[in-house]
Amino acid sequence: MCPMCGASNTHFLLKDEEIDAVGRTMAGVLRHFPDRYGLEMDANGWIDLRDFITAVSIRNKRFRFLKPNHILGLIQTDPKGRYEFRDGRIRATYGHSLDVDLDLPTDNIPEVLFYPTSEEELGVLLGAGLRPSDRKMVHLSGTFHAAVEAGRVRIQVPVIVEIDTKAARASGIVIKKAGKTVYLTSEVPPEFLKRSERAEEELSPEEASAD
Repeated sequence: MCPMCGASNTHFLLKDEEIDAVGRTMAGVLRHFPDRYGLEMDANGWIDLRDFITAVSIRNKRFRFLKPNHILGLIQTDPKGRYEFRDGRIRATYGHSLDVDLDLPTDNIPEVLFYPTSEEELGVLLGAGLRPSDRKMVHLSGTFHAAVEAGRVRIQVPVIVEIDTKAARASGIVIKKAGKTVYLTSEVPPEFLKRSERAEEELSPEEASAD
């Protein structure tokens, strides 16, 4: 059963452990260190798919079975939309520590986006605004629930900041859509931020499942 469309006439490609191992390699190469694999990434973050497969297969014997359909299957069924395929090339849509110019869409941006932080960091953010830390761009979430889930990676009980993206964009700030619930921007000044008063318990089943 396809996890994305529910179709039953599908073909088995990868085991769960293979999905995890190949996915981790894709994330590392496409976001952080293509040079370790001798791969060339263009200014927009693209790498040739066949070059990627060849480089990964040479570096790690366990991946010698990889074919283009394995990588395309991972991209098409990724629940977060973390990767993209176009014209024989692949790239990550967000999460980069490299300097890349992601030519992502800037239309249909929600009027409010969300960002997870801690109680200790909240005051600093509300005073200084949002700026990148370990990544090249600020990563915002499309829903309250998505922000909570993102925050729980490092904070047990994250505090959620709301971003008035309608006003921010009107002031000239560019926000891009990356993945399914992730949005990118270079920074957000403090005047567009406020602590969210919403509680996770307020989510309807439809909202929770939409994430």
